[in-house]
Amino acid sequence: MPTLMPPPVREGDDLLALRQEVRAFLAEELAAGTYRPTVDTWLSGWDRAFTTKLAERGWLGMTIPTEYGGHGRTFLERFVVTEELLAAGAPVAAHWIADRQVAPTLLRFGSEQLKRTYLPRIVAGEVFFGIGMSEPDSGSDLASVRTRAERVDDGWKVYGTKLWTSGGHLADAFIALVRTAPPAEKDGRVDRHSGLSQLLVRLNEPGIEIRPVISANGLHHFNEVLLDGAFVPDDHVVGTLGEGWHQVTSELAFERSGPERFLSTYQLANAVAGPDGDLDVAETGRIAGRLAGLHQMSLAIAAALQRGERPDVPAALVKVLGTTLEGDIADLVDLAMPAGETGGTAALARRAVQQRPGFTLRGGTNEILRGVIARGLGMR
Repeated sequence: MPTLMPPPVREGDDLLALRQEVRAFLAEELAAGTYRPTVDTWLSGWDRAFTTKLAERGWLGMTIPTEYGGHGRTFLERFVVTEELLAAGAPVAAHWIADRQVAPTLLRFGSEQLKRTYLPRIVAGEVFFGIGMSEPDSGSDLASVRTRAERVDDGWKVYGTKLWTSGGHLADAFIALVRTAPPAEKDGRVDRHSGLSQLLVRLNEPGIEIRPVISANGLHHFNEVLLDGAFVPDDHVVGTLGEGWHQVTSELAFERSGPERFLSTYQLANAVAGPDGDLDVAETGRIAGRLAGLHQMSLAIAAALQRGERPDVPAALVKVLGTTLEGDIADLVDLAMPAGETGGTAALARRAVQQRPGFTLRGGTNEILRGVIARGLGMR
């Protein structure tokens, strides 16, 4: 009988050597003071200079074919690099969306022109992307998007609002899910998934206003993007008009299954672990066991992606379990801190607690994903 998760993976000597290479680089950077480890760095740790250093070492666009300027390496190798960067609390937000999501989307659906325009620049760390999916009244229900694109000469004019666009004030572009045609009827019912398309929108175009959304802790990484007639040329349509829903859902395994779904608070867990830590041995052991299981699950999904599979349901499972763990770590450490403690680990714990609501929301709410998992299990 088929199992929910892809088969486990054992790392060979080549992957272990790559891990050591990344760790050595990070130790040098940490000693040089080029970054300060913290929590949730794949969302809020925007550092173009650090991204450039990773690009110089071939650690961006690792799975992009060499014909598009990439390195032609495996998803397992990319997993190793990203896991080490996240575990070290390194600032990787600048390139994260472009490398994780946009590059695979362009490879699978983009025109030859889009591939040759953007993929080499993603590999070089020269172009930065946000995500244009969520809207004020849509959230995880992507089929309800209201942003629309109207046909004009040589392209489209886009009208609507996108919300929770991480790094939108710093990014060059995003791929937006928009409605290019009304929903069609199918078997006597309205098919909300029809008429949706993906457009690559350059964020410096006229008709675009980016408003900051400030988090409870005062940080600015979220944004509201207002599109009032922003022009998108025909050659920036991603894939096929009307196939946006199919294309977006094909991205979800990339978005939901990576180590960023369980390592956002790893720095915090690492600070309180061990015999002299603030958590007792039993609690530390439970966290370590959950982290180990999620590591293996996420690694197995990377292997499935390498085989060309679409492990959407396992990816949803990693996202639910991983983000739950991230929040549990934040709460456990915060409660374990001595009263009145303000610096060091206590400050890190407060930041993690303040960030916690976003853990289970981004990438699809955990409530929605539990439904995805349940349906996936039922179909088996």
